Amino acid sequence: MSTPEIEPVLQVSEYLKLANQVLKLNIDGYTFAIEGEIFDYKIKDGKWIMFSLKDENDPAAKVGCFATTFKVSGVFEDGMRVKVWGPPAITKWSNFQIDVQKMEAVGDGTLKRAYELLKKKLEAEGLFDFARKRELPRFPSRIGLITSRDAAAYGDFNRILNNRWSGVEVLFIHVHVQGREAVPEILAAFERFNLLPEKDRPEVLVLTRGGGSLEDLHAFNDEQVARAVFGSRIPVVCGVGHERDESLCDFVADVRASTPSNAAERAVPNRLDVIFEIETMTRQIESRLLDTLSDRQNLVDRVTQLIFSAADLQKEKFERLAKNLFDRVNTWLPRLSERLNTSVRVLASVDPKRVLERGYGIVTKKGRVIKDAAELEIGADIAVQLSHGTFDAEVLRVNGKGKMKLV
Repeated sequence: MSTPEIEPVLQVSEYLKLANQVLKLNIDGYTFAIEGEIFDYKIKDGKWIMFSLKDENDPAAKVGCFATTFKVSGVFEDGMRVKVWGPPAITKWSNFQIDVQKMEAVGDGTLKRAYELLKKKLEAEGLFDFARKRELPRFPSRIGLITSRDAAAYGDFNRILNNRWSGVEVLFIHVHVQGREAVPEILAAFERFNLLPEKDRPEVLVLTRGGGSLEDLHAFNDEQVARAVFGSRIPVVCGVGHERDESLCDFVADVRASTPSNAAERAVPNRLDVIFEIETMTRQIESRLLDTLSDRQNLVDRVTQLIFSAADLQKEKFERLAKNLFDRVNTWLPRLSERLNTSVRVLASVDPKRVLERGYGIVTKKGRVIKDAAELEIGADIAVQLSHGTFDAEVLRVNGKGKMKLV
């Protein structure tokens, strides 16, 4: 007796899970895009995006879409034609939807509208403010270049750079400038440059590409790329397209260049201009130096003149004082001579030698002048000085007293 087969029974949630697995295994939502027109577009709590896509050829054909503001950048609204990428899924409410990982506007009208809406949003947030834009270093030694090596912009930039200011080190990161790879590659390039150690980091970043349609320039109008330019720690020069092209990155960048060639012109100075400026400054310095030397020479001349004028005044004053002194000496000398002669006559009149010449003598006893006979005793030895010569004597009588000695 055979055992009856037991049919598998799935719960609803299990069935939905199985259906999702089958969808994900058989439909790769990353290798193709779904194109349609947005309707019923909503953003919930500032991060959940919900909308539907409908087919313009079959109004009954529509599919729900779910995304987050972290994955989908840009501003969208009902009526826009878009392309979305993402895997299909069935929700627990049995709704079929696309889990959108990426979304882009399609068609010039839609692209232009998305561009204007995002531009208005970023401008309102202050990303275009001139007050926050940074000046570029005048003589950068290292520049970071973000572009495609296959683009004409790469050759144009390097040619102008070398013609104007050769010797600059260029750190180059190759990126796609359009297509699906463009946005993630550009974002990765900005992150890589900004994460370099300061000693290895370029002083200027240049983001550039050639011209093209609004669809070609999509990556340079992407919200994430615009915010990467805004958040860069390194000043950014953006040179996109031709003179008529304006990308959102142009508005956000610190310096906007009209073309890739102009980006090189804005990034480095022209060496001929620098040489001319140096020569002009040298001439100005020489002129100022000569003016300064002339002023100092004039000052020295004036001081010298003042010194000589003062010397002349001092010389005149000295001569006047000398004359006054000479006149006073001439007046004073005769008077002094007369006084001197008078003193000489007085001294001469009392000179002991003159007295001796008149017959007087000076009596001394043991070197002491005898002024009174009472100072002598009989028999004392005395010396008598005359006008011419001296002689010794012995006292025989003092005031009539004593004996006379007969010779």
